[in-house]
Amino acid sequence: MALAAQAQSASPASPVVVPTPPSLQQPAEPPIVPDEAFEKALPPLSSDINAPLEPITPTTPSVPDAAAPAELTQPLPALSGFDTTPLNSATVADTKAPEIRYDTELRGLDEIGLKGQFNGLSALKDGGGKAPNATVVSARAREDEALAVRLMKSLGYYDGTAVSTLEQIPGETGRVRAVVSATPGKQYTLGSITVQAKPTVPAGLIESQLPLKIGEPIDATRVQAAEANVALILPQRGYPFTKVGQRDILLDDAAGTGAYTLPVDTGPRSSFGTFTTEGRLAFGAEHISVLTRFKPGELYDNRKVDDLREALVATGLFSTVSVEPLRTGNINPDGTEQVNLLIEQERGPPRSLAVSGGYSTGQGIRLEGSFTHRNLFPPEGALIVTAVAGTQEQGATATFRRSNAGRRDRTVTLTAGANHSNYDAFDAFTTTVSGRISYDSTPIWQKKFTYAYGFELTGTNESVYDFGLGARKRGTYFIAALPGQVEFDRSDSLLNPTKGYRLKLSLSPETSVRGAVRPYARTLIEASGYYPIGDSIVLAGRVRAGSIAGTGRDDLAPSRRYYGGGGGSVRGYGFQRLGPLDPDGNPVGGRSINEFAVEARYRFGNFGIVPFLDGGNAYESSLPKGSDLRFGAGIGGRFYTNFGPLRVDVATPLNPRKGDGKVALYISIGQAF
Repeated sequence: MALAAQAQSASPASPVVVPTPPSLQQPAEPPIVPDEAFEKALPPLSSDINAPLEPITPTTPSVPDAAAPAELTQPLPALSGFDTTPLNSATVADTKAPEIRYDTELRGLDEIGLKGQFNGLSALKDGGGKAPNATVVSARAREDEALAVRLMKSLGYYDGTAVSTLEQIPGETGRVRAVVSATPGKQYTLGSITVQAKPTVPAGLIESQLPLKIGEPIDATRVQAAEANVALILPQRGYPFTKVGQRDILLDDAAGTGAYTLPVDTGPRSSFGTFTTEGRLAFGAEHISVLTRFKPGELYDNRKVDDLREALVATGLFSTVSVEPLRTGNINPDGTEQVNLLIEQERGPPRSLAVSGGYSTGQGIRLEGSFTHRNLFPPEGALIVTAVAGTQEQGATATFRRSNAGRRDRTVTLTAGANHSNYDAFDAFTTTVSGRISYDSTPIWQKKFTYAYGFELTGTNESVYDFGLGARKRGTYFIAALPGQVEFDRSDSLLNPTKGYRLKLSLSPETSVRGAVRPYARTLIEASGYYPIGDSIVLAGRVRAGSIAGTGRDDLAPSRRYYGGGGGSVRGYGFQRLGPLDPDGNPVGGRSINEFAVEARYRFGNFGIVPFLDGGNAYESSLPKGSDLRFGAGIGGRFYTNFGPLRVDVATPLNPRKGDGKVALYISIGQAF
C-alpha cells in the first residue's frame, strides 16, 4: 500500500526508483588470492617436535571492534605442569526408591462374565498393588485397557472399548486408584456359516462336526473348539490329511452379525495299506502287523494309528518310535486312496538291571535283583535271570518270555528255578519248571479282562510236623499242577488305584505224589474296591476266600497250604503266622482261608497316611469259617513315586495268641491291595 501511494504522487516524466533493501543485495564476490601470496602467508614449520607452539596472533575479527580473549594469545602450559593425582570419589549410600501404592477397580466386565478372566491376566493385579511411581501404574493400566478389549472381542463384543484413569484417594498420601472402565457394546452373533470344502463321504460330514449355530454369539472359545473338533473327527472318519484353514468373519455393524467362513482341505478319503520301516530296527514289519488292531483295506482311523504307536512304546524296545501315514496315489475299488504307514524306529538299549527289596516281620529282609535282555530272541523274546537273597529266602530263576506271541498282548513264559525257603511254617528246598500263557495288563495297557493258564512241575523237600510222631520230619513231594486265573479289573491304576473295583478267580487242579497220587483242587476268589472321598481320601476294601478240596491237610506239601498273616494278608501278625499251630507254636497251615482289609488312604502331595484294619484266619477244614477271626490294626506311610507308592506299614494284633509279636513292620512297593 505504501508503494502504491508513492507512485500516485510522482510526475509522469520522472521515473520512480525504489532502492533495493540491503538484505536483497547480492554480495560482492571475494577477490582471488594468488598462489604465491597464499604460500607466503603460511607460518614457517619447525622440525623440532618439542618446540613450543606458536602464539596465536589475533586476526581481524569478523565483528567490528571485537578483541580476541587474552587467554587465546597465551602459550599452552607444559604437560609436566599438570597434576595427575586421581580425584577421591565419594561413596553415596544407596537409598530405597520410594514406592507408590494403588488399588485396582474394574468396571463393566463383571456383567458379561469376564471379571475372573481379567483378574487372572491383569498387569495391575500382577503388580500386587505396588509400583515405583505413577508412570508405571499408568503403563500397567494401559496394558489392561488392551486386555479388556481383547477379552470383550473374544465373546463377540467387537465394538467394545476400555479406558483407564488414575484417581487420588482422598486422605491417603502416596496411594492412588487405577480404574479400568469397559464398555462392551452390542454382542455380535453368527449370521451365516459357510464351509468351503470338497464333498465328503458321507455328505455334510464337516458341517455335522462343526458345532456352531446361526444366532449364537461369536465366542472365540466355542469357535476354536468347533474347528478343533473338525480337525479331530475327520482323521477318524477316513481323512488323515485334513487341514483346517484360517477362518474369516465378516462383520455387519448395522445387523450386529458376522458371516463365518471356514476353508477345509480334506485331502483324499483313505484306507489302510501296508507298512514300511526305517531306522535302527528292533523288529520288522511282519511283527508290527501283529500289534495292529486293523486290517488292510479298512477305512483309515487315526485312533488305531495312535493305538499302534502306544503298543510299540509298550514293548520297551525303542528309544524313539513314530508312525506316520504316507500317500500312495493308488485308488481302491471303493474309491478310497491306499495309505501306507511309515514306522521310524530307533531301538533302545535292550539290557537292563533291576533291584528291589523289602522287609516284613516274620519274613525278614528280602532283596531281589534281575538282569533282562528284552530282545535276545527277536521279535520280543526276552531272557530274564533273577536272584533272591534274604534272611529267610534264597533262590534263582531263569525265564524266557515271548511278548505279543502271535497275537497282540499274549505272552508265553517258560521258567525254571530253584529256591530255599526257611520260615516258621516250613523249611523247603524247591525246584520248579513251569509254563504260562497269559493276557496281562501292563502299566501302559491296563486291561479290563485278563487271564492266564499253564502248567507247573515241582519237586520239593520240606520239613513237616507229623502229628502221629509228635515231631518234625522232612518229606519229598512231586507236584503237577494246571493253574489258571481270570481277572476283571475296572480300577484306574495297577499300583495305586483310587476308584473302581477288581474281581479275581484262581483255580489250580493239582496232583501230589508222595507214595500215592492224590489229586485235589486249589481255589481262591478275591474282590477289592476303591471309593474316592473328595480329592485327598480314598476308601479301599478287600475280601478274599480260598479252599483246597479233595485231599487231607497232612497229605499236602506244607508250601501248598494256605496261611494267613503278613504284609499282603492280615497285618499285625508275622508272615504265615495265622492258622493252625503245632504243639511248639509253629504254623502248619490249613486248607481254607478268609481275609478282609479296610484302608483310608489320605494323600497330600507326594506323601500319604493310611490307617487300616485287617482281619482273617486260616483253617484246617476245606471251607473257611466265620469264627475265630484275628484282627490287626495300624497306620502306614506312603511316598508316591512315578513307578508306584513306597509303602511302610506298622501294625499290631488286636487279639493276639501266645507267641504273636506286639508290633509288626512291613516295607515294600505298591499298595497292600
